[in-house]
Amino acid sequence: MPFFSTRGSDAVTASQAILRGIAPDGGLYVPGEFPQMTLDEIAALQQMSYRERAVSILSRYLDDFTSEEITASVAGAYADGKFDDPAVAPVKKLDDNTFVLELFHGPTMAFKDMALQLLPYLTGLSAKKNGEEREVSILVATSGDTGKAALEGFGDVPGTSCTVFYPLDGVSPVQQLQMTTTAGKNTHVIAVHGNFDDAQTGVKKLFASGEFADAMNSRGKVLSSANSINFGRLVPQVVYYFSAYADLLAAGAITLGDKVSFVVPTGNFGDILAGYYAMQMGLPVAKLICASNRNKVLTDFFATGEYSVQREFYKTDSPSMDILVSSNLERLLYEVSGRDAECVRTWMEELKTQGCYDIGAENLYTLLQTFAAGTADDEETRAEIKRCLTENGYLMDPHTAVASKVLRDYRAENEDDTVTVVLSTANPYKFAMPVLAAVAGDEALQGLDAFAASDVLERTAGVPVPAQVKALPTLPVLHTAQCDKEDMGKAVLAAFDNK
Repeated sequence: MPFFSTRGSDAVTASQAILRGIAPDGGLYVPGEFPQMTLDEIAALQQMSYRERAVSILSRYLDDFTSEEITASVAGAYADGKFDDPAVAPVKKLDDNTFVLELFHGPTMAFKDMALQLLPYLTGLSAKKNGEEREVSILVATSGDTGKAALEGFGDVPGTSCTVFYPLDGVSPVQQLQMTTTAGKNTHVIAVHGNFDDAQTGVKKLFASGEFADAMNSRGKVLSSANSINFGRLVPQVVYYFSAYADLLAAGAITLGDKVSFVVPTGNFGDILAGYYAMQMGLPVAKLICASNRNKVLTDFFATGEYSVQREFYKTDSPSMDILVSSNLERLLYEVSGRDAECVRTWMEELKTQGCYDIGAENLYTLLQTFAAGTADDEETRAEIKRCLTENGYLMDPHTAVASKVLRDYRAENEDDTVTVVLSTANPYKFAMPVLAAVAGDEALQGLDAFAASDVLERTAGVPVPAQVKALPTLPVLHTAQCDKEDMGKAVLAAFDNK
C-alpha cells in the first residue's frame, strides 16, 4: 500500500513512512486507502487475544512487513508481564450504556504505551528494509506521557537513540520524574522554557532543517519521530477501537452491527483520529466525541469550522491536553477535503502565518456527521472525578474525567443513549494531587507533595498506588538539561557530543 503526504509529496512504503516520521514537505503520511473489515471479521476478533487482534489490523496497513515480522513485533510489544492486565486494554463497565477502555496498563501507566511498546520493533525493521545503517535518532516533543513511553520503548534498543523535549513546569511531578530518572545510554531528556506547542513546533522545525540533518548525518545519525505525527505511532492505536468493540460483543453489551460511540480526551488529535481510521475501515461507529479541557481549540473548531491558536494558553489539571496546535488534525483535513493536498497546504500555511484557518461550512457539515465536541474546565473535571468514584466506584484521572463530563453533557443535550466507550488514557496516580483534591477537597493537599498525596489517595479511594509511582522518589535524577525554545537543535547536538 502506498503512503502519501497530506501536502502532496511522492508516495512511499509503510516502512519508509515509519522511518521518516514526517514527510519532506512537512506533511504527515496517510495510507493510500483504508483496508476494510467485514462484520464477520470483526465478530471473529472476539475469540482472539489482544496480540492476535493487533496482528490482524496491522497486517492490513504494513504490507511491506511479513506476517512473521508483524507477529514477532506484536509478541514483543505486548509480551506477558509488560502490561499489568492480561487483556492489555480491558473494557470496564460503568453503567448499562457506558464503558471505560483502560489504556494505562503498560509500563509507563499511559495510553502511549499501546503504540510506543511496538514502535521500536517497527522502526528497527524499517531501517533494515531500507538499508539504513545510521543510528535512527528519535526526536520527541511531549506534553507529559509520550516522552516517558518513548524513553521506555527505545531505551537501549540497538541502533537507536531517543531525545525527549518537555515543557518546563508543564507536566505533572510524576510525569517529570518518570522522564528525568530514565536510565539508558541512548536517552536524553531536555526541559524547554515554554509550553508544549513551543516544544512541538521546535521539533517540527528541526525535521525541516537541512542544516540540522547535515549535523546529525555527520554524527552518523538520521532523524525519526515517535510522536503521533509518525504513522507507526498512529496505526497501533486503531487496534484498540476494534478490540473494545469485540469485547462489548463478547460481553453481550451490543449485537454485531450495532453502532458504538467513543469519547476521547485529546489534545494532539492522534487518539481520536485512530478511531476515525477504524470507522473508515468498517467499525460501526455512531459518534466520535472530542473532549477538551480549558484549552478548547478543538471544541471551538468543531463549533465554527475555524481553527485559531490566537488565544490564551492555560495550564490545567490535565496537562497532556494543554495543546493549541493539534498536529493530527491535518490528517483529518486531508480526508474531509477529498484528499486535496493543495488545500491542506494552504490551511497549514495560513495557520503558520496568520494563526488560523477556516475550512468552510460544507466541510464542517461533513465532519459533524461523525464528530461532536465538548469541553470541561478544572472545576468540572474535579467534580466528575468525585461523582464517578461516589456513584460508580471508579477512580479516574483528570483526562478521563474530562471525557466523562463531556459525554454527560453531550447526552443531556442530544438525548443520545447509544452505548459509549470512554477512553481512559492514564492511571489516576500520575496526577495524584488534583485527583486527591477532587475526592477530598483542596485542604487535603496541605503540606503534601505528589507522592504523599498518592498515599492519602490510596487510603481515601481504596485504589492501590502502582509500584512504579512508589519507586519514583527513590530513583536518581539523571537528566537536568534545559534550553530555550530557539536552542533546541543546539541542545540535541550537545547531548550527543557530551555523552
